[in-house]
Amino acid sequence: MTAKFTIQTISLCVLTALIGACSSPKTSTQTDDVAEATTSTIAQANDIASAPIINTQAKQMAHYSMHRQAEVAYTPPNHENYQDKTPNPINDTTKNALATFSIDTDTGSYANTRRHLNDGALPPTNAVRIEELINYFNYDFSQAIRQNDAPFLVSTETVSSPWKQTNHIIKIAIKADDPTADKFSKNNELPPANLVFLVDVSGSMDENDKLPLVQASLKMLTKNLREQDTISLITYAGNTEIVLPATSGKETAKIMSAIDHLTASGSTNGEAAIKLAYAQARQAFKKDGINRILMMTDGDFNVGVSDVDDMLEIIRRERDSGVSLSTFGFGQGNLNDHMMEQVADNGNGNYSYIDSLSEAKKALIDEMSATFNTVAKDVKVQVEFNPNTVKEWRLIGYENRVLASEDFNNDKVDAGDLGAGKAVVALFEITPSHQKGMLDDSRYQPKTIDNKKSDELGYLKIRYKSPNGNTSKLIEFPIKNQVTKPSHDLKFAMAVAGFGQLLTQSPYVGDWHFADSKKLAQSGLGKDEQGLRHEFVKLIELADGLTPSK
Repeated sequence: MTAKFTIQTISLCVLTALIGACSSPKTSTQTDDVAEATTSTIAQANDIASAPIINTQAKQMAHYSMHRQAEVAYTPPNHENYQDKTPNPINDTTKNALATFSIDTDTGSYANTRRHLNDGALPPTNAVRIEELINYFNYDFSQAIRQNDAPFLVSTETVSSPWKQTNHIIKIAIKADDPTADKFSKNNELPPANLVFLVDVSGSMDENDKLPLVQASLKMLTKNLREQDTISLITYAGNTEIVLPATSGKETAKIMSAIDHLTASGSTNGEAAIKLAYAQARQAFKKDGINRILMMTDGDFNVGVSDVDDMLEIIRRERDSGVSLSTFGFGQGNLNDHMMEQVADNGNGNYSYIDSLSEAKKALIDEMSATFNTVAKDVKVQVEFNPNTVKEWRLIGYENRVLASEDFNNDKVDAGDLGAGKAVVALFEITPSHQKGMLDDSRYQPKTIDNKKSDELGYLKIRYKSPNGNTSKLIEFPIKNQVTKPSHDLKFAMAVAGFGQLLTQSPYVGDWHFADSKKLAQSGLGKDEQGLRHEFVKLIELADGLTPSK
């Protein structure tokens, strides 16, 4: 009886494991592996069940071991999608002196990197966008300057490179004005908001770190709305539905009830959902107000448009309507980071990854003005490096934000938008003209320095448009050839940059190690009232521990 019962029990466990495995897509190789592992497990279980009983404890231990093997025989595959990219190259200034790029205010890559590390794994190299890691943090702009009534401050700083002492790091930083220092619910200076919650309720969202976290995030935001704000709620799976038409923010109970009743099932029709969300946003449009779609999803579009370029074409047709689109990524396993980041970029919005309710609070409540209220749009940066003082240069990060030189003066070329109070930092690594660079010296280019032009490393130009404008404005700053000791903020930003380059396996950081990033970050912690910089130090330690020894 005991042997028979054990065989039945193990067989049932194996069958359960197989059923669970069949619920997720597999390749043929994975299917064969599952079958082989399961067959082996059953055979071993039968051998043990029919063997002479030596003692009860040994029998129970063998039974448990076989049971666990059946449970782990199949691991669901990871279908997360990230954009392929390679680090920006080193440029010979005599051949290419212009660096042109769009600003990037997204922070999704930082939270997603944190999720991977907290789960005990290094993130995929393409999941790490260094500029998003740097721009996750706030920085001090007390020494920054304003020019021509621009709605932001600008600061520059040049210091020695921490990973190559003969090189320099140039920091270019922009800090947007924030007309509202208080929370959304306490300050009527923030324009009235027309927010469309676009929620993915497909079957892939039926996990604790997906739809339940979406609901908790939206309920937290709802509590901070005002009477002049309106909320619409649209759900999408196989079909799209307007669950709640535009409703005043004062009707908290009604909005909460609609959020509470969301359930997940079916496939994902992203194309129809986005079209309906724009239509709903236009219907409740607030002139001179905030009109924004908040798309909550894992990005697993499997009905309608699933190609990134096709989806972006839909977004581009709508972005000039005055309605912006921000994306919020949830969950793991099938996270389509590439789709969501590009949708937000082309929708004049921003992309955040929500790995916890604390991150939702940061993105939706603590930084509400930066997330929703645009103070400058189509912000472009161009730096002309001085070949008399700069031999080589490279831009750290911003790989998918690089623009052609001629795009800088073309107002028809879209660029990133700057939210109220948001800081954007870009780091360049340069090789001074008198130092040995990574590239061979030119045989024919002149090598002497023109002392009349030696007081500048480069010239910074920034173009931007007002939130409702179509013509850009230009501001310009010289970058002085003056190397100083790094501020606490720059120390920290360089530590983040070094950390990101190690995660992306950059060939440009030499013998830099995670321990070096940790030491540099600790020297730049500053006040850190929210503890975010201390948290980053812990992430460095996790990454260091997960990295194989050489």
